[in-house]
Amino acid sequence: MASMTERDWRPRYLQVAEDLRDQINRGELPAGEPLPSETVLSETYKLSRTSVRNAIKQLKDWGLVRAEQGRGTYVRAPRQRVRRTTERYQWEKDRVRLSEEERRKTGATEKDTGLTMDGLTFHAEYGTVEASETLAATFGVPVGTRLLHRRYQTSSRQENAPLSLVYSWLPYDLVSANPALLSADNEPWPGGTQHQLYTVGIEIDRIVDELRARPPQPDEAAILDVEPGVSVIVLRKISIDTQGRVVEVAENILPGDRYELVYNTQLERWSE
Repeated sequence: MASMTERDWRPRYLQVAEDLRDQINRGELPAGEPLPSETVLSETYKLSRTSVRNAIKQLKDWGLVRAEQGRGTYVRAPRQRVRRTTERYQWEKDRVRLSEEERRKTGATEKDTGLTMDGLTFHAEYGTVEASETLAATFGVPVGTRLLHRRYQTSSRQENAPLSLVYSWLPYDLVSANPALLSADNEPWPGGTQHQLYTVGIEIDRIVDELRARPPQPDEAAILDVEPGVSVIVLRKISIDTQGRVVEVAENILPGDRYELVYNTQLERWSE
């Protein structure tokens, strides 16, 4: 065990959790190997079993270990990390008018993860729904308006769980001008949603991101393979075109142990 730097202002269990985290990150506690038992950790760190359990819970909350029924607690394999910045939206827009060959070379997920297209699997489902009160208010349409509803999952081929769950809604009458936009058979679409909208004459003017964190719903926890205590980030993306219309609403369900969200805001300078 590595020696632990004392931080008097931190709870002891957190110091232990941080030390174990450092050992995991350095590979001293390899992925797939069992975490030392509570007894061993208690003796090593001179802590009560209760404090040791709190330290292990913290590791679970960080997504670094997982409990396996009847076997103990094991170090998790590193999860694919995703760094999502606001630059992705302009990057997507800049690609809209490229040739299909160029658009097929890479996509936003590859940009965010550093993976290649060959390293990813993609699944899409399409259907139609009537606009709920919330969606109708966001789109500025009557309740019950027909919407195209899409569900996406993208996964690394090295992992079973998807990187995120994405739910998207678009006004059906708007996108039906191009029948190719109504079928999941055409996914993954090179150039993504901005190019899809471009095919029906729509240019995106701005995008509003609304974020909140919450515990995952049971089905989300199972699909995304998140440990108890790990929150999901709900990123609600509202795309507005150059006419001021909301043309897409998307909810991205992002596992909190995978994602880093980066927002770079340029501020106006004071006038002299």
